[in-house]
Amino acid sequence: MRILMITPYLPYPLVSGGQIRTYNLLKNLSKRHDITLVSFIRSKDEGENLSNLEKFCTGVYLVLRRPAWSWKNILLAGFSHLPFLIAIYYSATAKKIIKKLINDEKFDLIHAETFYVMPNISKTKIPTLLVEQTIEYLVYSHFVKSVPLPLRPILSWDVVKIKFWERHYWDKAAKVVAMSEVDCEKMKKLVPNLNCEIVPNGVDSEFFAKITTKKGPNQTVLFVGNFKWLQNREAAEFLIERIWSRVLTKVSNAKLLIVGKNPSERLLTLAAKYQSVEINTAIDDIRQAYQKANVLAAPIFGPGGTRYKILEAAASGIPVVTTPAGIEGIPAVDNIHLLVRQQPNEFSEAIVKLLKDKNFAQKISLNGKNLIISNFDWRKISQKLDKIYREVAHV
Repeated sequence: MRILMITPYLPYPLVSGGQIRTYNLLKNLSKRHDITLVSFIRSKDEGENLSNLEKFCTGVYLVLRRPAWSWKNILLAGFSHLPFLIAIYYSATAKKIIKKLINDEKFDLIHAETFYVMPNISKTKIPTLLVEQTIEYLVYSHFVKSVPLPLRPILSWDVVKIKFWERHYWDKAAKVVAMSEVDCEKMKKLVPNLNCEIVPNGVDSEFFAKITTKKGPNQTVLFVGNFKWLQNREAAEFLIERIWSRVLTKVSNAKLLIVGKNPSERLLTLAAKYQSVEINTAIDDIRQAYQKANVLAAPIFGPGGTRYKILEAAASGIPVVTTPAGIEGIPAVDNIHLLVRQQPNEFSEAIVKLLKDKNFAQKISLNGKNLIISNFDWRKISQKLDKIYREVAHV
């Protein structure tokens, strides 16, 4: 089949969850399909990564995205029916490239990664598969709660617009793919009879199986995340403010390692209060962090998707403590595959139990690893998406 794939980011380097997902799907799906990729980039320097994608794609077309806070985006969102998120990706250049490709090539399917790239697709009879990595209006609703009161009415109105256009494009697509059953059910409440299927995020199990465990003298608790995302900032701050002192009273030699780019000033300030807390923004291979970890702590409270940090840690043989929100999309059972806790005292007790009870930690580690390898390997996930491609394109 011939596929036109449109993404709001270049799927390389593998920095964000979206990039990891798209890159691995491209790598696996390109064995069975001819894929033409149209990707937005934030700077011309990103073009240096093309060689990592051209081996999987028939063609790669780049669209330079306007800076998020450009006046054009602000005016477009402020004085039109479009939310700010769509305004950022609403591009005459993208529309021109996509229209020409649709006219010149005989595509069987358009794969749109996120609803906010869809306004750039000209009217066509080619069926469109819309893949939603999260439900954006829920993410932004969660974000609005954290901003100062004077800004909330403006941002809340933008959330209303996001919700309207998400629902519009879910209904317009031939089929919608969600990351979890929870997300799919939430979509169906807004669009009854929505044609929705689940293709979760995955993990390269062979890549993470290569980890050689080298634990240091300290008991290391790990958190991983890109701190551009509110959920990751919340989680890391929650770990330090509400949990860490409780852990130290029971395990005095414990160390908290926080790995990720773009830490906020508040996070850096909180971490500086403890000698036992380290923030590392420069790990090239995430497996280096998992090598050092005894436990992954992921107190996620924001909505949406399947958490890569949990998949990767479990695939690496690291026992996980997370929240009910963190486990969404993962068919894991509490106290068997990982530990699920909500309150600070319960969360800290779960971390301490895994640090102190090696037999229990080993059982959780083995069960979690087997679950992830069986259900979330990219090769299996790409096979499911391939099946959906053929159903939507009637091939």
